[in-house]
Amino acid sequence: MSLSIGIVGLPNVGKSTLFNALLERAQAEAANRPFTTIEPNEGIVDVPDPRLAKLAELVKPEQVVPATVKFVDIAGLVAGANKGEGLGNQFLSHIRETTAVALVVRCFEDSEVTHVAGKLNPVDDLRTVLLELILADQQTLEKLLRPLEKEAKGSGTAGKEAAERLELLKRIAAAFDGEQPASAAATEFNADERKKLAAGPPLPLITLKPMIVVANVDEGDVAKPGTNSFYQEAERWAQEQGGPEDGGMGIVAVSAKIEAEIGALAPEERTDFLKDVGLEEPNLNRFIRAGYELLDLITFYTAGPKEARAWPIKAGSSAPQAAGTIHGDFEDKFIRAEVIGYDDYVAAGSESAARDAGKQRTEGKDYVVQDGDVMHIRHGS
Repeated sequence: MSLSIGIVGLPNVGKSTLFNALLERAQAEAANRPFTTIEPNEGIVDVPDPRLAKLAELVKPEQVVPATVKFVDIAGLVAGANKGEGLGNQFLSHIRETTAVALVVRCFEDSEVTHVAGKLNPVDDLRTVLLELILADQQTLEKLLRPLEKEAKGSGTAGKEAAERLELLKRIAAAFDGEQPASAAATEFNADERKKLAAGPPLPLITLKPMIVVANVDEGDVAKPGTNSFYQEAERWAQEQGGPEDGGMGIVAVSAKIEAEIGALAPEERTDFLKDVGLEEPNLNRFIRAGYELLDLITFYTAGPKEARAWPIKAGSSAPQAAGTIHGDFEDKFIRAEVIGYDDYVAAGSESAARDAGKQRTEGKDYVVQDGDVMHIRHGS
């Protein structure tokens, strides 16, 4: 499963600086004025993965292929964007196809960086951005309802299915009327209703996607964001929102400025720099991992002389489903999987040693893949 994250927020909150840091190169112009990012920027970033690096060290393959995340950065939203204020919401279409959304919010004061609302209030900023996403989704949903209402008046199975889908979409529309995201309505659907909704065309609703808050804090607070009062406010707001297991959206603190500085350093200089600012690793690594957790993803690996590769899949996936991520035909032609747990593989030092130690297992179609499994997929021709 590929992971893509849309980056949204008000102007001048550090979105483009964050995007540049993620790509470790200046693909997006970052400047102290609203609407610097006009055309959407897209970039693909490798997922930091120490386990893959260790496997590559042991296997010494010809190539190493990490999992990747695509980031999409669009122009900043402002209050009234749905009515055309600022640049309007004309670029939101670029994040409708992403798998998750990051709400970037400014949690630092700086008189030299203009705030579009004239004052710094992270909760108001987050509410503004989320409301603009809701209003954009409301416009999209209205367009979907009109033809569906006609279809629902038809007879037979098609008319019945259209009527059932229409009822579900009207419940989402009611959430929008109450300025709630689509996800708020979706959490109230039972398993049968979710199945019916998934059976129809995909819903291009941004607020139906998993979301995470990215708090851009001052450089001095990056190692201890909990001491930043603005971060505390944003964290409380995020926890109050609906999300996985009702735990809220989740929040990650970064300093876009520091991350940009890290990206500009040579690899051998980064360790000392991180130590100086009180970090063990770039916080952007935590952001990427948080995206994995948000989508309930795990990683399995394939490792051999030609290639060591990381494969992200949904937690709970079966061995045949994992095989299907490698090649579509492998799922239907799956025979068995030869599996070694990551810890067992590393402890043995090689695949052959792990096999000799009895750590390799043969698993069938019912096997549920575990995070870190190193697998060989056997399949028919």
